[in-house]
Amino acid sequence: MVKRDKLEIIKDILKIIKDNHGHIKMTPLLRKSNLSSKRFADYKSELLGRELISEVEEKKLGRQILITMKGMEFLEKYRAIVNFVNEFDL
Repeated sequence: MVKRDKLEIIKDILKIIKDNHGHIKMTPLLRKSNLSSKRFADYKSELLGRELISEVEEKKLGRQILITMKGMEFLEKYRAIVNFVNEFDL
């Protein structure tokens, strides 16, 4: 089993949110991210601090985690870097 590095975990969390129409509740995100509660809380704090995600309280949906434009840019640039590395077989 290969461990994910920090950037890959961040990419995975952002992609889960993006693939869920740009927002998701905390519990499903925790479950889908495949992280412990502690590690998830650490990543959530970092992503909030870097403004890659935001957290809002909605009347009908409850507390939601949203991907920001900056988070979407991260995913685009991450994909470009991975494509570059794969293209040159690095």
